[in-house]
Amino acid sequence: MTSAAFPPADQSSRPIGRPDQAPPRSESPLGGGLWLLGAFAAGCVLASLTGCQWASSGQNAQGARLYQQGQYSAAMQEFQKAITTDPTNPDGYYNLAAAVHQQGKQRNDPESFKQAESLYNQCLDHSPNHVECHRGLAVLLVDTQRPDRAFALLKNWAAQNPNYSEPRIEVARLYEEHGEPQTALKYLEDAVQLDANNPRAWLALGRLREGMGDPTQALQNYQRALAINGMQPMVAERVAALSRQINSAQDAALSQGGTRMATTPLPYDNQRY
Repeated sequence: MTSAAFPPADQSSRPIGRPDQAPPRSESPLGGGLWLLGAFAAGCVLASLTGCQWASSGQNAQGARLYQQGQYSAAMQEFQKAITTDPTNPDGYYNLAAAVHQQGKQRNDPESFKQAESLYNQCLDHSPNHVECHRGLAVLLVDTQRPDRAFALLKNWAAQNPNYSEPRIEVARLYEEHGEPQTALKYLEDAVQLDANNPRAWLALGRLREGMGDPTQALQNYQRALAINGMQPMVAERVAALSRQINSAQDAALSQGGTRMATTPLPYDNQRY
């Protein structure tokens, strides 16, 4: 995951996927390990700031790896270390927030949701345009039966950044997930107008249009996303599949003496943008 609002962190240091698929965090500091965290932080006071930032990034990366391996408690400790090492690193707060958010979903635990919300807000305090954190907080607000707050959060973010496409992508995602694809489409069209070189915006637009039964336009949007960033195998697969679908429909229409094209998209894995 990347964020266009600030220099992106090492991909390996960030949680994977949406917040409801991201790593967890314990509700409180991790008991007997606290003296180690304090000693580590004290050492960083004597080291250079760059050194602390480097160490925090490494701890985030290690935490993400542990989480992927199912070692959740160990991952929590690494994310806690990352914040203790560098309290100004927004990715550390985001990782912890996403972690405890997932824990709250698994346990149906209001206290976990409350702590996750606090951590998301701390992340935004350090990085007001943190894309993943806005998304995570919006999902948490929906999870805790506050969709109006989620819409307000993302719309306010968009209003505060009138020339930034990322907030509009996230508003569109929320509208799509609430069954309003036409409104989502308007936000994504605004996003690509603001930044025609944002592959996420084109990917989101293609995915939405495919879901709305417009494979021809979806194919063009996917192709644009792939032209901007060719390292997207899932997008390349959709381009190939839609190309086959459209060509088959054209061949069938010609063989029947007509020109009508099929408009039902092929089923595919619901990959998030």
